[in-house]
Amino acid sequence: MLAENITRLRQELGHAQLVVVSKYRSLDEIQAVYNEGQRVFAENRVQALLERWEALPKDIQWHLIGHLQTNKVKYILPFIQCIQSIDSVKLLDEIEKQALKHNRVVEGLLQIYIANEETKFGLDFDECHSLIKEYVNGRWPHVKINGLMGMATNTENIEQIRTEFKSLKHLFDELNENYPQLQLKTLSMGMSSDYKIAIECGSNLVRIGSKVFESN
Repeated sequence: MLAENITRLRQELGHAQLVVVSKYRSLDEIQAVYNEGQRVFAENRVQALLERWEALPKDIQWHLIGHLQTNKVKYILPFIQCIQSIDSVKLLDEIEKQALKHNRVVEGLLQIYIANEETKFGLDFDECHSLIKEYVNGRWPHVKINGLMGMATNTENIEQIRTEFKSLKHLFDELNENYPQLQLKTLSMGMSSDYKIAIECGSNLVRIGSKVFESN
């Protein structure tokens, strides 16, 4: 069933990259997905990410998708492939500091607040523009801002979800037009419940967990 799930998802996603969300899954479950050829996984908690990185094959590319506290950046910086949840200047300053210590450039996505939910994190559009201006002027040289990430409202209202995703796609296009030196490539939108809508709206990376591991 696992192999069928992954094959079906890859067909549905087309050009979009599949990032498998492994939170709450056992090491054996993650290893089974790895054995099907998947190499990009995501966690939303630093402690779980560290445990999985220690135990699983080292060619896995790990993404962090959850809210990241500045005091935990140092633990993941040596190996993290992409931090999808950059949501403040303060966090960027700490990522820059730790990346410099490890002499590496770390890929990151700016998390943008598009949902109608107070529990979600992210920059608003004005904050994003201000941050990008500083970035293109040379601040944070050890961080490669490669795109945007957003989470839609957890609702059954498809039109609301579509509107939120379209707003993020518009911002993505606007930034690339206004700052051609940015060359933003990644638009991370869509999870198990709404990835089809996200793909329609221009997502080229989706974060899927339950749809990979479900047994029916």
